[in-house]
Amino acid sequence: MEDHPPPAPPPPQPSLPWRIGSAFLMGFVGINSRIFMNVANSTEVHGLDRFLRTLDRRKDPERRTRGLITVSNHICVMDDPFIWGVLPFSYQLNPNNHRWALAAHDICFTNKVFSTLFSLGQTLPTHRIGHSPLGGLFQPTMTEAVRLMSHPPFTTPYSSPTSAPPVDKSLSSPDITDPFSSPNHTYTYSTNGIDTFPAPSAYDTRQYSWIHVFPEGRVHQHPQKMMRYFKWGIARLILEPDECPDIIPMWLEGNDQIMHEAREWPRFVPRIGKRCGVWFGDNVGGDGSIIFNELRRQWRELVAEDEKKEGRGFAMGVLSDGLKYGKEAVALREECTRQIRKAVLAVRRKRGLADEDPKQGLVETWRQEGGKREGKMEDGSWVGRT
Repeated sequence: MEDHPPPAPPPPQPSLPWRIGSAFLMGFVGINSRIFMNVANSTEVHGLDRFLRTLDRRKDPERRTRGLITVSNHICVMDDPFIWGVLPFSYQLNPNNHRWALAAHDICFTNKVFSTLFSLGQTLPTHRIGHSPLGGLFQPTMTEAVRLMSHPPFTTPYSSPTSAPPVDKSLSSPDITDPFSSPNHTYTYSTNGIDTFPAPSAYDTRQYSWIHVFPEGRVHQHPQKMMRYFKWGIARLILEPDECPDIIPMWLEGNDQIMHEAREWPRFVPRIGKRCGVWFGDNVGGDGSIIFNELRRQWRELVAEDEKKEGRGFAMGVLSDGLKYGKEAVALREECTRQIRKAVLAVRRKRGLADEDPKQGLVETWRQEGGKREGKMEDGSWVGRT
């Protein structure tokens, strides 16, 4: 097995101006989302006290022992940030204990202004496989997400000022770094070998972070409140981190009426006077999860076998071809994703909805859509960009 040089200790946190900017933006968006969801609309919330206790236990980054994943259906292009309006005001102002999310590179990171805003808002630039050949579950942002769910430092160093791609300083470029960091603390990564974005997982205060995932991969508004199949990227966030994350499934309703895919002009204006709902389920991850810990045990065995075969160790979030495309690895990701979808369906059932047709969870069912990616589908559902 190849020996890696001991990694340099990471800086404890981003620069003070970056932290202030992130706290201001997260607080501004969160507080306005709370006002919008509870004043301009009405929101029914279940299980919030239990979820807040989970966040309270994670308040001190140094005492965290695992990451947190929240996972839900996706019914509105503004689900995030709207759904986090259910959090009390005091929870909106601490980015260290707030969610990270995956955001579309071709929508949210098209220039320096957007990149700065969405990075301060704790989103990671993600290529969508339907819109870019760089998409998929093995893109660099997925490696960054796996590391956010783990504990730094990592054996593979981040880009340094001398090794990173040159930063395009024009406003039309999406490239950004933390401009207030010292030259020795510029931690970045690239999604395509050309662009440059901050690498939040380098910092101690970002260890074992919270990531929210919409595994359907797109907005799906179904008349019977059914979900699409789940994509496998979420399995990487469960199988690969150094500890099994806490996993809290959620169910969302009503946001589709705020921003329905069939809405007419003005399309960009959220509607008001709607009834919404957010249901938080029980934690199905962590040490108490028999299913996910067994899947993780099998994954670690695969990794050990592949490392022995390759004659080297793999850095956190870095996979060999065998771990990407091997039959056993694919089967583990598929089963992990199936179990996550079952957990979300359990919250849906607890909310009082009838069980859906099991075929809804199969990729083959949705292939019947053909090449149509957005708009009204034959089953009466509406699909839109996420």
